[in-house]
Amino acid sequence: MNFVLKSFVGILALGSFIPLDLPKQPQSPKKTGDDWPTYGGNNAGNRYSPLTQINAQNVKKLTLAWSYDTGDNKDPNQRGMDMQCQPIVIKGVMYGTSPRLKLFAVDAATGKEIWQFNPFADPEKRPRFHPVRGVMYWEDGDDKRVLYTVGSTLYAINATTGKPVESFGKNGEIDLHDGLGDKETLGYDVMKYSIRVTTPGVIYKDILVTGSAVNEGGDALPGYIRGFNVRTGKLAWVFRTIPLPGEYGYETWSKDSYKKLGGANCWAGMVLDEKRGVVYAGTGSPSVDFYGGAREGQNLFANCVIALNAETGKRIWHFQTVHHDLWDRDLPCPPNLITVKLNGKMVEAVAQATKDGYVFIFDRDTGKPLFPVKEVPVPTSSALPGEKPWPTQPVPTKPAPFSYQELTEATITNRTPEAHAYVLERFKNSRRGSKFLPPSEEGHLMYGMGGGAEWGGNAADPDGILYQNSNNMLWWLKMRDSRQPANGVAMTRGATLFNTNCAVCHGNDGKSGAAASAAQAYPDLTDVGKRLNREQISTILTTGRGRMPSFGHLSAGDREAIINFLLKVETKQPAVVDQHSSVVTSSVPEGADFPYMPPYLNNGNTQFRDQDNYPAIKPPWGTLNAINMNTGEYLWQVPLGEYPELSKKGIPPTGTENHGGPIVTAGGLIFIAATYDEKLRAFDKKTGKIVWEYKLPAGGFATPITYMVNGKQYVAIAAGGTRYGLKPGGSYVAFALP
Repeated sequence: MNFVLKSFVGILALGSFIPLDLPKQPQSPKKTGDDWPTYGGNNAGNRYSPLTQINAQNVKKLTLAWSYDTGDNKDPNQRGMDMQCQPIVIKGVMYGTSPRLKLFAVDAATGKEIWQFNPFADPEKRPRFHPVRGVMYWEDGDDKRVLYTVGSTLYAINATTGKPVESFGKNGEIDLHDGLGDKETLGYDVMKYSIRVTTPGVIYKDILVTGSAVNEGGDALPGYIRGFNVRTGKLAWVFRTIPLPGEYGYETWSKDSYKKLGGANCWAGMVLDEKRGVVYAGTGSPSVDFYGGAREGQNLFANCVIALNAETGKRIWHFQTVHHDLWDRDLPCPPNLITVKLNGKMVEAVAQATKDGYVFIFDRDTGKPLFPVKEVPVPTSSALPGEKPWPTQPVPTKPAPFSYQELTEATITNRTPEAHAYVLERFKNSRRGSKFLPPSEEGHLMYGMGGGAEWGGNAADPDGILYQNSNNMLWWLKMRDSRQPANGVAMTRGATLFNTNCAVCHGNDGKSGAAASAAQAYPDLTDVGKRLNREQISTILTTGRGRMPSFGHLSAGDREAIINFLLKVETKQPAVVDQHSSVVTSSVPEGADFPYMPPYLNNGNTQFRDQDNYPAIKPPWGTLNAINMNTGEYLWQVPLGEYPELSKKGIPPTGTENHGGPIVTAGGLIFIAATYDEKLRAFDKKTGKIVWEYKLPAGGFATPITYMVNGKQYVAIAAGGTRYGLKPGGSYVAFALP
C-alpha cells in the first residue's frame, strides 16, 4: 500500500529560525573507517559505513561469527532493561552495556571479554535501571576513557582497565543534577527528583555535551542541555531550554513557568559538526504531557531543533517543530547531518525526523528550511478549561509524511469482520478529525504519539538518501479531571501518588486500555498482585525494569503507598489538598508550585488495537523508507517485519511495530532489526528488497553496527529482547563472511 501523503497547504512559516554568528573552528571532522567510534557511527549521526567487504552480492553468505553473553537477564528476579545499546568499536575493542547497565569491553573479532564494570558492585549503591543506547569514547595519548550514565551518575571509566578515572569528578563520577538550578532560583531542591541519560551525548575537544531524560509528569526536572569538561567533570556551560526571566524565549511561556514545569529535554541524542564546532540537538515536549494550561504560549525551546556553540553553549539558531505541544510529540531521534544538492548547489544540511512522520531539513548555518514549511491553521476549540492551544502548526511541504496522519474509516482494519466492527465502534464513539485536535475528556484516536520515527533514528548515505524506519500505530487519548474522584472513589494517598507518577504511562487506574496485552506499550497493572508480590513490586519501583525507569527518588513511604494502592490494600489515609493547585497531593509541595499538579490527567500511553491484539488499522504497520533528500521524493517504501502466524495464513508481510534503527553501508546494504519477529535483516538499498535475514536469540531492539578488524568486516547487534512481551536476552552477536 502506498500511503505517502501529498503535500500540505497553508501559510508560510515566519520567525521560526533565529540565525546568529557561527563559531569558526579549524578542526576537520573524523572519518569513519574500520571503527564504529561513536553512537550513530560518526559525529554526524549518519549511521553510515564506507566498508564494502560485505555487499549486496555476497551478503547471503553472512554467518554468525561470535556471541558474547553479558550474563544478565537470565534470572527472572534479576532482570534489567531490554538492551537498546548500539556499541562502539575502537581499534578492535567493542564497548557496550548489559541489561543491568554493566559496562564491558570485548575483543571485537572474537567476543572474548576483556573487562566488565559493575556500577552497583558497591552494596550501598542502589540499582537504577533505564535504557542506555550507547556510550562515549575520548582519548588524549595514553588517557583513554569510556563515558556513560547510570541513573543520575555520569561515569568516566579507563578504557584499558575498566576502572573509574579518579581525576574525573569524585572518583570517576559526577552527578547530573549539576547545573539544573538551586532552590533559591527554582523554589525546590532538584536533587530530590529523577534525571538520567538514555542516549549518549557528543564530545568536542574537551567538552562533553549531554541532554537528559526526565519524568513527564508534574515532577519533571528542566531538560537543560549542558557541557562538562571531559577531563575534570566540571560544569562548563548550561543552555536553559526553559528560559529564566530576561533570557530569550522567556516570553513564550506563562510567567515563572520555570518554577513549576520541566521537560523540553534532549533525551534522544545529538550530533556534532566538528568543522563548525556546532552541536545540533532536538528537544521534547514540556511537562505535563497533554495539558498546557500552566504554560500559555509557544513554549521555546521545547520541540525544537537547536544549533549550539559546542564550546560555550550559545544558541546559534532554533526551529520549533510543534508549538505548545499537547500531544507528546518529542523530537524522538538525533538529527542527521547530510549533504544534499539543491538547485545545482551542494548544501550542508541537518535533517530531523519526527514522531508524526515528517522530515524537516535545514541549512546547517542559518536554520532556514530547504523545502518550504507552512504554518497551517489547526483546531483550537473544544480544548480543556484553562488550555490555550497554539492556532497554527508547522508542516513541511517536502518530503511527504512517511507515516499515517489522520484516522479515517477507510483505514480501519479489515483483517476480520469482527476486528473491523470492534475498531469501528470506538472510531464512531470518539472525536475525530485533525491530528492536532486538543486533548479532551471525550477522547480521540490519534497517530504520532509513539512514532512515526522512534529513538533508533535514521541512516543517510553520501548521496543524500535518508533511510527511515517507521511505525503506524494508533493511540487512544482521553483526559479526566484529576480533582474529581476516580470512578467515584475518593483520591487517597496511594491513588494520588500513582496518578502523579505512574498514570502518564499506565493509565489513571493502572489499566492499559482496550485490548491490553503483553504487546501493549505499557503493562496493565489492574491485577498486578496476581503476578508480582509486594517485594517484587518494591524492587521494580526502586530499580526500574524493562521500559520503566527507577522511582527510587520517591521516599520509602511514598513507594509503599503506591504498592498498597496497586495491591488494593490501601488504608483510607486522607490526602492533603494543595491550596495552590486545588489538587490532592501526598504531601504539601516543597515549593509553592512544584511538583506541579495538573487539573487534568491522561489515560496513560495507551495503544489501541483490535480484540486480538493486532494493530487497529490496515497494514503496513511498520515500514522502511528511502527518501531522496535532494528532491524530497521517495525512492521506495516497504513493509518492515511480519507476524509469522499471519504469514502462515498467506497474508503478505504486514510490517510490525519496530524499535531500533538502520545502518547503511557503501556495500549497498541497509541492516536493521527492530521488529516483533526478532529478525535482523539486510535490504538492498537501491530496491528495498530483503537480501538476507537471521532470527536472533532475542529481540534486536537496538541499532546494529559494522566495523573491520584484521581485514574482516563484521555486523553486530545487541539481542536484548523483552519488548512486546517477548523473551528476554542479554547477548551481543556478530556476523561475518566465511
